[in-house]
Amino acid sequence: MTEEPAYSPPAALLEALHSSRRPLLIAHLSPDGDAIGSLLAAGMMCWHLGKDPVLACQDRIPINLQFLPAQESIVDVVEDDDVDLVLALDCSDRSRLGGVYLPRRHGRLPLIVIDHHPTNDYFGQVNWVEPAACATAELVYDLGVALGVNLDADIATSLLTAIVTDTRGFTTFNTTPRSLRLAATLTEAGAPLGRILETAFNNRSYGVVRLWGRALESVELEDGVISVVNSKRMRTDLNGLIRAEGLVSFLLSANEARIAAVFTELPEGQVEVSLRARPGYDVATLALALGGGGHTLAAGFTMVGKLTEVRAQVVARLRQAALTTGT
Repeated sequence: MTEEPAYSPPAALLEALHSSRRPLLIAHLSPDGDAIGSLLAAGMMCWHLGKDPVLACQDRIPINLQFLPAQESIVDVVEDDDVDLVLALDCSDRSRLGGVYLPRRHGRLPLIVIDHHPTNDYFGQVNWVEPAACATAELVYDLGVALGVNLDADIATSLLTAIVTDTRGFTTFNTTPRSLRLAATLTEAGAPLGRILETAFNNRSYGVVRLWGRALESVELEDGVISVVNSKRMRTDLNGLIRAEGLVSFLLSANEARIAAVFTELPEGQVEVSLRARPGYDVATLALALGGGGHTLAAGFTMVGKLTEVRAQVVARLRQAALTTGT
Protein backbone atom coordinates (compact mmCIF):
# COMPACT_ATOMS: atom_id res chain seq x y z
CA MET A 1 0.00 0.00 0.00
CA THR A 2 1.57 3.24 -1.15
CA GLU A 3 -0.69 6.02 0.19
CA GLU A 4 0.59 7.17 3.56
CA PRO A 5 -1.83 6.35 6.40
CA ALA A 6 -3.70 9.34 7.78
CA TYR A 7 -5.08 7.56 10.83
CA SER A 8 -3.52 5.03 13.20
CA PRO A 9 -5.60 2.09 14.46
CA PRO A 10 -5.65 1.72 18.26
CA ALA A 11 -3.14 -0.81 19.54
CA ALA A 12 -5.99 -2.71 21.23
CA LEU A 13 -7.73 -3.10 17.85
CA LEU A 14 -4.62 -4.53 16.19
CA GLU A 15 -3.99 -6.86 19.13
CA ALA A 16 -7.56 -8.15 19.08
CA LEU A 17 -7.47 -8.80 15.32
CA HIS A 18 -4.11 -10.55 15.49
CA SER A 19 -5.43 -12.78 18.30
CA SER A 20 -8.71 -13.60 16.55
CA ARG A 21 -9.14 -16.73 14.45
CA ARG A 22 -12.74 -16.29 13.31
CA PRO A 23 -13.94 -12.69 13.59
CA LEU A 24 -17.52 -11.71 12.84
CA LEU A 25 -17.55 -8.63 10.60
CA ILE A 26 -20.86 -6.72 10.45
CA ALA A 27 -22.05 -3.95 8.12
CA HIS A 28 -25.02 -1.83 9.11
CA LEU A 29 -28.59 -2.62 8.10
CA SER A 30 -29.90 -0.91 4.96
CA PRO A 31 -26.30 -1.01 3.73
CA ASP A 32 -24.75 1.59 1.46
CA GLY A 33 -21.54 1.49 -0.53
CA ASP A 34 -19.30 2.40 2.38
CA ALA A 35 -20.80 -0.30 4.60
CA ILE A 36 -20.49 -3.08 2.01
CA GLY A 37 -17.18 -1.90 0.56
CA SER A 38 -15.61 -1.63 4.01
CA LEU A 39 -17.02 -5.01 5.03
CA LEU A 40 -15.65 -6.77 1.96
CA ALA A 41 -12.26 -5.07 2.11
CA ALA A 42 -11.84 -5.90 5.81
CA GLY A 43 -12.95 -9.47 5.14
CA MET A 44 -10.43 -9.90 2.34
CA MET A 45 -7.71 -8.48 4.57
CA CYS A 46 -8.59 -11.13 7.15
CA TRP A 47 -8.33 -13.82 4.48
CA HIS A 48 -4.90 -12.51 3.51
CA LEU A 49 -3.87 -12.90 7.15
CA GLY A 50 -5.01 -16.53 7.19
CA LYS A 51 -8.14 -15.93 9.25
CA ASP A 52 -11.61 -17.35 8.67
CA PRO A 53 -13.97 -14.38 9.02
CA VAL A 54 -17.76 -14.37 8.85
CA LEU A 55 -19.07 -11.40 6.83
CA ALA A 56 -22.62 -10.43 7.74
CA CYS A 57 -25.34 -7.88 7.01
CA GLN A 58 -29.02 -8.14 7.91
CA ASP A 59 -30.34 -6.60 4.69
CA ARG A 60 -29.78 -7.46 1.07
CA ILE A 61 -26.97 -5.91 -0.91
CA PRO A 62 -28.31 -3.19 -3.24
CA ILE A 63 -28.17 -4.13 -6.91
CA ASN A 64 -25.68 -1.37 -7.68
CA LEU A 65 -23.16 -3.05 -5.34
CA GLN A 66 -23.60 -6.62 -6.48
CA PHE A 67 -20.65 -6.33 -8.87
CA LEU A 68 -18.21 -6.18 -5.95
CA PRO A 69 -15.77 -9.08 -5.55
CA ALA A 70 -16.69 -11.66 -2.90
CA GLN A 71 -20.09 -10.07 -2.22
CA GLU A 72 -21.63 -13.57 -2.37
CA SER A 73 -19.75 -14.40 0.84
CA ILE A 74 -21.93 -12.02 2.90
CA VAL A 75 -24.56 -13.82 4.98
CA ASP A 76 -27.78 -12.46 6.51
CA VAL A 77 -28.00 -15.12 9.23
CA VAL A 78 -25.07 -15.95 11.51
CA GLU A 79 -25.20 -19.59 12.54
CA ASP A 80 -21.57 -20.01 13.63
CA ASP A 81 -21.04 -20.48 17.35
CA ASP A 82 -17.26 -20.30 17.12
CA VAL A 83 -16.75 -16.65 16.20
CA ASP A 84 -14.38 -15.03 18.69
CA LEU A 85 -14.58 -11.30 17.93
CA VAL A 86 -17.13 -8.81 16.57
CA LEU A 87 -16.00 -6.00 14.26
CA ALA A 88 -18.69 -3.39 13.49
CA LEU A 89 -18.03 -1.42 10.30
CA ASP A 90 -19.68 1.93 9.51
CA CYS A 91 -22.16 1.49 12.41
CA SER A 92 -22.89 4.53 14.55
CA ASP A 93 -24.71 2.65 17.31
CA ARG A 94 -25.48 -0.90 18.38
CA SER A 95 -28.95 -0.93 16.80
CA ARG A 96 -27.35 -0.53 13.37
CA LEU A 97 -25.87 -4.02 13.67
CA GLY A 98 -29.34 -5.42 13.03
CA GLY A 99 -30.39 -9.01 13.56
CA VAL A 100 -27.05 -10.58 12.67
CA TYR A 101 -25.74 -9.44 16.06
CA LEU A 102 -27.25 -11.67 18.73
CA PRO A 103 -26.63 -10.22 22.21
CA ARG A 104 -27.05 -13.56 23.97
CA ARG A 105 -24.51 -15.21 21.71
CA HIS A 106 -22.19 -12.35 20.75
CA GLY A 107 -22.51 -10.05 23.77
CA ARG A 108 -19.75 -11.92 25.57
CA LEU A 109 -17.27 -11.31 22.74
CA PRO A 110 -14.99 -8.29 22.34
CA LEU A 111 -16.73 -5.65 20.19
CA ILE A 112 -14.63 -3.35 18.02
CA VAL A 113 -16.10 -0.35 16.20
CA ILE A 114 -14.57 1.22 13.08
CA ASP A 115 -16.60 4.22 11.91
CA HIS A 116 -16.54 7.83 10.73
CA HIS A 117 -20.01 9.07 11.72
CA PRO A 118 -19.89 12.11 14.03
CA THR A 119 -22.98 10.76 15.81
CA ASN A 120 -21.26 7.51 16.84
CA ASP A 121 -22.02 6.71 20.48
CA TYR A 122 -18.87 4.61 21.09
CA PHE A 123 -20.72 1.40 21.81
CA GLY A 124 -17.75 -0.96 21.53
CA GLN A 125 -15.04 -2.03 23.92
CA VAL A 126 -12.61 -0.55 21.38
CA ASN A 127 -13.82 2.40 19.29
CA TRP A 128 -11.89 3.77 16.31
CA VAL A 129 -14.03 6.69 15.18
CA GLU A 130 -12.65 9.40 12.89
CA PRO A 131 -15.35 11.88 11.79
CA ALA A 132 -12.90 13.72 9.54
CA ALA A 133 -12.48 10.64 7.33
CA CYS A 134 -14.46 10.76 4.09
CA ALA A 135 -15.62 7.16 4.60
CA THR A 136 -15.11 4.26 6.94
CA ALA A 137 -13.21 2.68 4.05
CA GLU A 138 -10.48 5.30 4.53
CA LEU A 139 -9.88 3.81 7.98
CA VAL A 140 -10.03 0.26 6.63
CA TYR A 141 -7.30 1.19 4.14
CA ASP A 142 -5.13 2.47 7.00
CA LEU A 143 -5.91 -0.71 8.94
CA GLY A 144 -4.58 -2.73 6.02
CA VAL A 145 -1.38 -0.67 6.06
CA ALA A 146 -0.96 -1.31 9.79
CA LEU A 147 -1.57 -5.04 9.29
CA GLY A 148 0.91 -5.25 6.43
CA VAL A 149 -1.67 -6.50 3.92
CA ASN A 150 -0.78 -6.20 0.23
CA LEU A 151 -3.26 -4.08 -1.70
CA ASP A 152 -4.70 -6.19 -4.52
CA ALA A 153 -7.30 -5.25 -7.15
CA ASP A 154 -10.23 -6.78 -5.25
CA ILE A 155 -9.51 -4.95 -2.00
CA ALA A 156 -8.88 -1.74 -3.94
CA THR A 157 -12.19 -2.09 -5.81
CA SER A 158 -14.14 -2.51 -2.57
CA LEU A 159 -12.42 0.45 -0.91
CA LEU A 160 -12.79 2.75 -3.90
CA THR A 161 -16.48 1.89 -4.26
CA ALA A 162 -16.97 2.85 -0.62
CA ILE A 163 -15.19 6.17 -1.03
CA VAL A 164 -16.91 7.01 -4.33
CA THR A 165 -20.39 6.35 -2.94
CA ASP A 166 -19.90 8.11 0.40
CA THR A 167 -18.56 11.22 -1.34
CA ARG A 168 -21.23 10.98 -4.09
CA GLY A 169 -18.55 10.82 -6.74
CA PHE A 170 -16.19 13.25 -4.94
CA THR A 171 -18.81 16.01 -4.80
CA THR A 172 -19.50 16.29 -1.04
CA PHE A 173 -17.89 18.63 1.46
CA ASN A 174 -16.01 15.75 3.11
CA THR A 175 -14.00 15.10 -0.06
CA THR A 176 -10.42 15.96 0.86
CA PRO A 177 -7.08 16.01 -0.95
CA ARG A 178 -6.37 12.73 0.83
CA SER A 179 -9.60 11.25 -0.58
CA LEU A 180 -8.41 12.03 -4.10
CA ARG A 181 -4.88 10.76 -3.50
CA LEU A 182 -6.28 7.56 -2.04
CA ALA A 183 -8.58 7.17 -5.04
CA ALA A 184 -5.53 7.43 -7.30
CA THR A 185 -3.69 4.82 -5.23
CA LEU A 186 -6.64 2.44 -5.42
CA THR A 187 -7.03 3.00 -9.15
CA GLU A 188 -3.35 2.24 -9.66
CA ALA A 189 -3.88 -0.98 -7.72
CA GLY A 190 -6.51 -2.11 -10.22
CA ALA A 191 -9.80 -0.61 -9.07
CA PRO A 192 -11.90 0.30 -12.16
CA LEU A 193 -12.95 3.87 -11.35
CA GLY A 194 -15.10 4.34 -14.46
CA ARG A 195 -17.03 1.12 -13.92
CA ILE A 196 -17.50 1.91 -10.23
CA LEU A 197 -18.93 5.36 -10.97
CA GLU A 198 -21.26 4.04 -13.67
CA THR A 199 -22.47 1.03 -11.69
CA ALA A 200 -22.82 2.77 -8.33
CA PHE A 201 -24.89 5.69 -9.62
CA ASN A 202 -26.60 4.45 -12.78
CA ASN A 203 -27.67 0.91 -11.98
CA ARG A 204 -31.01 0.04 -10.41
CA SER A 205 -33.63 -2.63 -10.96
CA TYR A 206 -36.86 -2.13 -12.90
CA GLY A 207 -38.68 -2.70 -9.61
CA VAL A 208 -36.86 0.21 -7.99
CA VAL A 209 -37.69 2.41 -11.00
CA ARG A 210 -41.37 1.48 -10.62
CA LEU A 211 -41.24 2.21 -6.90
CA TRP A 212 -39.65 5.60 -7.59
CA GLY A 213 -42.55 6.38 -9.88
CA ARG A 214 -45.16 5.49 -7.28
CA ALA A 215 -43.36 7.30 -4.48
CA LEU A 216 -42.92 10.43 -6.59
CA GLU A 217 -46.70 10.70 -6.90
CA SER A 218 -46.63 11.64 -3.21
CA VAL A 219 -43.94 14.32 -3.53
CA GLU A 220 -44.41 17.53 -1.55
CA LEU A 221 -42.23 20.63 -1.21
CA GLU A 222 -42.67 22.92 1.80
CA ASP A 223 -40.26 25.67 2.84
CA GLY A 224 -37.33 23.97 1.17
CA VAL A 225 -38.15 20.49 2.48
CA ILE A 226 -39.00 17.96 -0.23
CA SER A 227 -40.39 14.58 0.78
CA VAL A 228 -42.11 11.43 -0.44
CA VAL A 229 -43.62 8.35 1.17
CA ASN A 230 -42.88 4.73 0.32
CA SER A 231 -45.81 2.75 1.68
CA LYS A 232 -46.36 -0.99 1.95
CA ARG A 233 -49.30 -0.59 -0.44
CA MET A 234 -47.00 0.82 -3.11
CA ARG A 235 -44.86 -2.32 -2.92
CA THR A 236 -47.52 -5.05 -2.96
CA ASP A 237 -46.48 -6.43 -6.37
CA LEU A 238 -42.74 -5.73 -6.23
CA ASN A 239 -41.49 -9.10 -4.94
CA GLY A 240 -40.41 -8.09 -1.48
CA LEU A 241 -38.72 -4.84 -2.52
CA ILE A 242 -38.70 -2.41 0.40
CA ARG A 243 -36.47 0.60 -0.20
CA ALA A 244 -36.50 3.07 -3.08
CA GLU A 245 -32.71 3.15 -3.23
CA GLY A 246 -31.18 6.42 -4.37
CA LEU A 247 -34.45 8.34 -4.33
CA VAL A 248 -33.58 10.67 -1.45
CA SER A 249 -30.50 11.98 -3.29
CA PHE A 250 -32.56 12.44 -6.45
CA LEU A 251 -35.10 14.53 -4.52
CA LEU A 252 -32.38 16.85 -3.30
CA SER A 253 -31.49 17.67 -6.91
CA ALA A 254 -34.65 19.80 -7.14
CA ASN A 255 -33.52 23.43 -7.33
CA GLU A 256 -35.93 24.56 -4.60
CA ALA A 257 -34.99 21.78 -2.16
CA ARG A 258 -32.70 22.30 0.80
CA ILE A 259 -33.54 19.12 2.73
CA ALA A 260 -34.93 15.85 1.34
CA ALA A 261 -36.71 13.04 3.16
CA VAL A 262 -38.02 9.61 2.20
CA PHE A 263 -40.46 7.93 4.60
CA THR A 264 -40.50 4.14 4.19
CA GLU A 265 -43.27 2.16 5.88
CA LEU A 266 -41.87 -0.98 7.52
CA PRO A 267 -43.62 -3.91 9.22
CA GLU A 268 -44.81 -3.71 12.83
CA GLY A 269 -45.80 -0.05 12.73
CA GLN A 270 -42.37 1.42 12.05
CA VAL A 271 -41.28 4.09 9.59
CA GLU A 272 -37.72 4.42 8.32
CA VAL A 273 -36.71 8.01 7.55
CA SER A 274 -33.82 8.78 5.18
CA LEU A 275 -32.56 12.36 5.10
CA ARG A 276 -30.23 14.39 2.88
CA ALA A 277 -29.33 18.08 3.02
CA ARG A 278 -27.44 20.66 1.04
CA PRO A 279 -24.28 22.20 2.55
CA GLY A 280 -25.16 24.67 5.27
CA TYR A 281 -28.02 22.56 6.62
CA ASP A 282 -27.98 19.85 9.29
CA VAL A 283 -30.07 16.67 9.40
CA ALA A 284 -27.83 14.73 11.81
CA THR A 285 -29.01 16.65 14.89
CA LEU A 286 -32.65 15.72 14.32
CA ALA A 287 -31.75 12.11 13.43
CA LEU A 288 -29.73 11.74 16.63
CA ALA A 289 -32.52 13.26 18.73
CA LEU A 290 -34.94 10.69 17.31
CA GLY A 291 -32.74 7.66 17.95
CA GLY A 292 -30.77 7.56 14.71
CA GLY A 293 -27.58 9.13 13.46
CA GLY A 294 -25.39 9.86 10.48
CA HIS A 295 -23.65 12.88 9.01
CA THR A 296 -24.59 16.54 8.90
CA LEU A 297 -25.77 16.16 5.30
CA ALA A 298 -26.91 12.51 5.32
CA ALA A 299 -28.65 10.84 8.21
CA GLY A 300 -31.56 8.62 9.14
CA PHE A 301 -33.61 6.99 11.88
CA THR A 302 -36.62 4.74 12.49
CA MET A 303 -39.77 5.80 14.32
CA VAL A 304 -42.81 3.95 15.59
CA GLY A 305 -46.05 5.39 14.24
CA LYS A 306 -48.34 5.72 11.28
CA LEU A 307 -46.76 6.75 8.00
CA THR A 308 -48.79 9.94 7.53
CA GLU A 309 -48.31 11.04 11.13
CA VAL A 310 -44.56 10.44 11.12
CA ARG A 311 -44.22 12.37 7.88
CA ALA A 312 -46.17 15.34 9.21
CA GLN A 313 -44.23 15.43 12.48
CA VAL A 314 -40.78 15.10 10.93
CA VAL A 315 -41.41 17.48 8.01
CA ALA A 316 -42.56 20.15 10.46
CA ARG A 317 -39.26 19.89 12.32
CA LEU A 318 -37.26 19.82 9.08
CA ARG A 319 -39.06 22.93 7.82
CA GLN A 320 -38.06 24.73 11.00
CA ALA A 321 -34.46 23.64 10.46
CA ALA A 322 -34.56 24.79 6.83
CA LEU A 323 -35.95 28.18 7.79
CA THR A 324 -33.53 28.89 10.64
CA THR A 325 -30.23 27.55 9.26
CA GLY A 326 -28.32 27.48 6.01
CA THR A 327 -26.07 29.73 4.03
